[in-house]
Amino acid sequence: MQNGPAVRRRKLGAELRTLRTSAGLTSGEAARLVGWHQSKVSRIETGTSGAKPADVRSLLDAYGVADSQLRELLMVLAGSDDGGGRHHWWHAYRGVLPPTYRDFISLESQASAMRTLETTVVPGLLQTPEYARAVTQAAVEGLSEERLDTLVEVRLARQDVLRADPPLQLSAVLDEAVLRREVGGPGVMARQLERLVEAARLPQVRLQVLPFAAGAHIGVTGPFVIFSFSSASDLDVVVLDHLTSSLYLERKEDLRVYTEAFNALQIHALSPEDSLDFIAGTATGA
Repeated sequence: MQNGPAVRRRKLGAELRTLRTSAGLTSGEAARLVGWHQSKVSRIETGTSGAKPADVRSLLDAYGVADSQLRELLMVLAGSDDGGGRHHWWHAYRGVLPPTYRDFISLESQASAMRTLETTVVPGLLQTPEYARAVTQAAVEGLSEERLDTLVEVRLARQDVLRADPPLQLSAVLDEAVLRREVGGPGVMARQLERLVEAARLPQVRLQVLPFAAGAHIGVTGPFVIFSFSSASDLDVVVLDHLTSSLYLERKEDLRVYTEAFNALQIHALSPEDSLDFIAGTATGA
């Protein structure tokens, strides 16, 4: 388990190594093509050192990589501000957001799909402004109004991935506790539940509720997120959030275990249709 930047370096390096091999090049041949020493290619591929966006662009050109989505994703992993031409808005918050949160947002913005288990609060991508403010205020004590406003602004800006073209495909399993925990007062919670009902009807959102009646389940150990990338499945990653940081799990075994866990949770949860009725019933007090 490593922090976000280390994971990004290793994943970037592993993907560049795969692309080099697919191009039929040795590391020495690749180095000569771009005018480097072979050791620089090796350090990048092993994640020992980071790669500048210009370095990644040079390697992708040398390997003949034309897939624009894959190029953009790898540029983001390298820390590009423009990702091949698209502005990455979160860089404007460098002084406010910790590195692991920025890394989370960068992965979220480039992922094709996101699977998430939430046991305590509504997923950030589905929060109303009032709910997001109440959650943030409770989670981080002593925030100034200005900093609180900024963090809520970031939370809401993240939701644009659901309106992108193509949109992020979001599959969320919510423990019933998420719906029952009153955050921000009755009015805030009522509007949040209405928002969930609206979101559940979106074609890019699959929302399921895991009712208390389901008993103990594999998700009691805590929430998690699985990001998937259509251009490169080897870049898939599991994210575990903690109070002061996030842990990134990248091993194939970790991905397999969490994928199986999420699939099991979906089986035990209510169907999307029944979940919609359940949320609507909770909102009306039925």
